[in-house]
Amino acid sequence: MLLAIDVGNTNTVFAVHDGERFLADWRCNTESVRTAEQYFVWLSQLMDHGGLDPAAIDEVVISNVAPATLFNLRVLCDRYFGCRPLVVGKPECELPVSVRVDNPAEVGGDRLVNTVAAYAKYGGELIVVDFGTATTFDVVAQDGAYVGGVISPGVNLSLDALHSAAAHLPRIDVTMPPHVLGRNTVHCMQSGIYWGYIGLIEGICTRLAEERGKTMRVIATGGLAPLFERGSEMIEASEPDLTMHGLVLIHRYNKTGKYDG
Repeated sequence: MLLAIDVGNTNTVFAVHDGERFLADWRCNTESVRTAEQYFVWLSQLMDHGGLDPAAIDEVVISNVAPATLFNLRVLCDRYFGCRPLVVGKPECELPVSVRVDNPAEVGGDRLVNTVAAYAKYGGELIVVDFGTATTFDVVAQDGAYVGGVISPGVNLSLDALHSAAAHLPRIDVTMPPHVLGRNTVHCMQSGIYWGYIGLIEGICTRLAEERGKTMRVIATGGLAPLFERGSEMIEASEPDLTMHGLVLIHRYNKTGKYDG
C-alpha cells in the first residue's frame, strides 16, 4: 500500500491508498523536531485503530514545503516501511507536466502536485486557488504546464494579524456572516475577512484571465475551499483532497509512466 504525505507549513497530512482509493487519512501539526519514532508510534496507533496494518505500507510519496522535516520522514520510511520515499521536487521524481517558470526549484511541491491533479480532472486553462497558510493562485496552461501564480497571506494569518495588532478585537472563526453589513464587532470582522477574500479571489482570477487573454476555470482546494465556494460563482468546484490525489498520480506516473485521473 501507498502512504502519501503532504507536509504543509502548518499541518501535515498522512493518507493510505490501496491502489484504487484512500482508506484513511490523518492530520498533525508540522514540527521539525518530531522524530521518526514519534511519527511511527502516532501513525501506527491510528492505523491500528482504523483496522489497517502498518506493515502493509511498502511505498511512500511526499510533498514537502518544510524542508527541516524531511530527514526524519526519510528515516521513518527507511526504518519502519523499508522503502525510499519518492519526494516531489527532487531529481528522481518526474512530473507528468512541465514547469515553465524562471526557477522551477522555487515552486512549492504542493503547488506542482495540485497542478498535476487539477489538470488530470479538469483539463487546462485553470486557476487553482489553495487556502493554506498562504492563499495561492496557480495557473495551469492548456497543455497542463505550471506557468506561474500568485501568493497572498492566508485567511488565518490575516485573522491572527488582526487580533494581534488590534487589542480590542477578539479571535473569531472563519465563516460566512449573515450580512455584508456588520452590526457588531464579530460580524464586522467576519464580513471583512470573508467578503474581503472573496473580493481578493475574484479580483486576482479576473486579472489573471485578462492577462492571459483566455477564459479560465477556477478550482479551489484546502480546508476552507467549500466555505469560499459558497460565496463566489467564479469558483467552479472545491476539491479539498486535491493534493493527496495529485500525490497518488505522481507516484503512479513514476512507477508506470501512466498519467490519468
